[in-house]
Amino acid sequence: MEFQEMAVIDEHTVCEGPSRKESGKRGRKPGRKSAEKIDMKAKLERSRQSARECRARKKLRYQYLEELVADREKAVFALRKELEQYHLWAKEIDAGRIPEGLHEALDDLTLKQEHRN
Repeated sequence: MEFQEMAVIDEHTVCEGPSRKESGKRGRKPGRKSAEKIDMKAKLERSRQSARECRARKKLRYQYLEELVADREKAVFALRKELEQYHLWAKEIDAGRIPEGLHEALDDLTLKQEHRN
């Protein structure tokens, strides 16, 4: 068996890591003014670029939403027109007349149902 020689360490000479100030890493450091200016310019440019990209994304999002609203409005208008047609047909049927276009609409409806089955 091998033994290692043990040394007695004085408690006052033990240092944990490099010595540092109590204040920590915050605050200004001397001699870094030119580097800070360059960093600040780069930071400002990154901020400007980020703002441009954000505005572009926002513009695209609003365009998409406007197109979506326009498509839905077209669908609503088409459905209202169809509903108006059905109201007119119902009035014609109540009056004892066969409305124009009813036979074609019924034929289209039966064709659609046949294609589904």
